[in-house]
Amino acid sequence: MRHVTQEGLSLIKRFEGFSPTIYLDAAGLPTIGYGHLLRPGEAEMFRRGISHEAAIALLIKDVESAERSVLRLITVPLTNGQFDALVSFTFNLGGGALQRSTLRRKVTREEHDDVPAEFLRWVWAGGKKLRGLVRRREAEAIKYIN
Repeated sequence: MRHVTQEGLSLIKRFEGFSPTIYLDAAGLPTIGYGHLLRPGEAEMFRRGISHEAAIALLIKDVESAERSVLRLITVPLTNGQFDALVSFTFNLGGGALQRSTLRRKVTREEHDDVPAEFLRWVWAGGKKLRGLVRRREAEAIKYIN
């Protein structure tokens, strides 16, 4: 299976940020480490927090789900930068968002010049345009074209 590059993993880490304790993300979901969404029953497991090393291991495991979604949904050849950008997007928003997006259709049609603008449509959470998501989508768009 293809994996995100170290550069791609660093991109995800930079925008997710690290929290050793449980917090609510922009959508109000309980999260810990590098953007790990707590599943039912996990809150107790992490009530004392998480180490940096354990958070990285959990991130790598979580990123695999995003990688599988990209590999399943995108059937055209991708550069490492394109794959990394799409994995970051999918890690942040989920495979369902990628599946139903115009972004995916543009990539699949190999309309690569149109893809960066599609990333920038995904900057809203909880009904608000978030500066952090704007920065993340801009970074993903740049990663996609480079």
